[in-house]
Amino acid sequence: MILLVAVIVHTTIASAQTNRIVPKVSTSQSFLDFADQLELSPKQKQEAQELQGQIELTKQQLSKANATNTPPDVVREIRLDSARKLRMLKGQLTAILSDIQREKYAELRHLPASNYENTKNTETASENLISTDSSGIKVKVRPILTDDKARQLAGELRQIYSDTPAHWPAPNLDETVKPYFVEIGLLPPVAYPTSNVYTDLKAELGKRLFFDPRLSGSGQIACASCHDPDLAWTDGRTVSFGHARKVLKRNAPMILNAGQLRTPFWDGRVNSLEEQAMAVLNNEDEMRSGAELVQSRLLSIDGYTNQFATVFGSAEPTIGRVVQAIATFERTINSRANAFDNFLRGDTNALSDSAVRGLNLFRTTARCINCHNGPNFTDGRFHNEGLSYYGRKYEDLGRYIVTHQADDVGRFKTPSLRNVSCTGPYMHNGLFELDGVLAMYNAGMPNLRPTPKQKDDPLFPKKSPLLKPLGLNSQDLADLKAFLESLTEAKFHVRPPESF
Repeated sequence: MILLVAVIVHTTIASAQTNRIVPKVSTSQSFLDFADQLELSPKQKQEAQELQGQIELTKQQLSKANATNTPPDVVREIRLDSARKLRMLKGQLTAILSDIQREKYAELRHLPASNYENTKNTETASENLISTDSSGIKVKVRPILTDDKARQLAGELRQIYSDTPAHWPAPNLDETVKPYFVEIGLLPPVAYPTSNVYTDLKAELGKRLFFDPRLSGSGQIACASCHDPDLAWTDGRTVSFGHARKVLKRNAPMILNAGQLRTPFWDGRVNSLEEQAMAVLNNEDEMRSGAELVQSRLLSIDGYTNQFATVFGSAEPTIGRVVQAIATFERTINSRANAFDNFLRGDTNALSDSAVRGLNLFRTTARCINCHNGPNFTDGRFHNEGLSYYGRKYEDLGRYIVTHQADDVGRFKTPSLRNVSCTGPYMHNGLFELDGVLAMYNAGMPNLRPTPKQKDDPLFPKKSPLLKPLGLNSQDLADLKAFLESLTEAKFHVRPPESF
């Protein structure tokens, strides 16, 4: 997760447990700089270097965060969480020293020895660390494991998860999730609708249409403009461009495994890929096309009339046939090899130690599986993450626009996590990078507070109760990210067909 607080390394911090002053640990001049004078043992040096590395990693993550558009309330909560984590690491650093070494270090730093707290038990100190969100919910930040314990845990988990999912640890699920929960796993074959059965020739026609900008009103925008195979079937933008380069409102979701989805679009306003293609073609802000334009243009191209005649039995390139062909092609865009799937198929070494620990976190402590479940890593449902910007410039009411139900204000569909490391930026508004998304989930996402004018507003959004502060440490976040990266697929180049 991205941690959004500057590291102030030369300030004293009151201990929450004892009201004494915890040690100052400078990342620019730590006691490692005085290793010879302090007569540090090899073990002390190794432990200090590992902790110093974690502090430096945290600083790097903080720097990345400054480039994201994280909501201010999320920034505030993550700052608090970050400060506590850094305090824990500093306490652990100082605990490496003996009393005599601490006194000597204080002299070397020209600081009085009374400024240092004698922290004997670093594990207890880390367990006492509290992460609090703005609603007052408190959760202990998990202690960071030593390298030996982390390797041991990974070995144990690798053995457990090498068994069938029925023998995996029970997932950490809310009661509301259990009735529809499906375990993560290998994807099933795509089911083609009886109203639009698959044929190779129809998929080939659909591929040609998918890449053809002549379907759009401007003649410049194709389906592939927003769903580019070289960009993991997205466009890599915050939000997409539409007709005449109009900046659209939402991030382009990837269409990998689109045939597994119940409802396309972030707000679920249609129920099939055929309806999705039709909606985009007819949208004035997107492709600005329509039935007459599509048919007249394609009728003038002999290659298309011949192909429609072969596929559908007659040459008329109606918009209904166009969207059927496009949808058929889209259902052929399915996941390829990745480390997680290979692990499930029996390659027990396909996942790194970090990814194995991340898999367990994903299903348990990190609670990701409450929404990202099933073989496609999405429940296909709609949730409010606290990012609707209600009443502000970038307001997006989400599912409410479709249902007009107050509970749906700010709800958006859970995206698939397959190939997630390649499909950023993230969320419906495309404002976040992966580290930032993890940071916000660890903090419990922003808490929504109405202004005085919004106090009695029946449409004021309500954040999903599935979101809670997690107390994950920096090691956990790295492990969780490693698991998500194990869903990355082998690059596959799709060449656009030559135009007729």
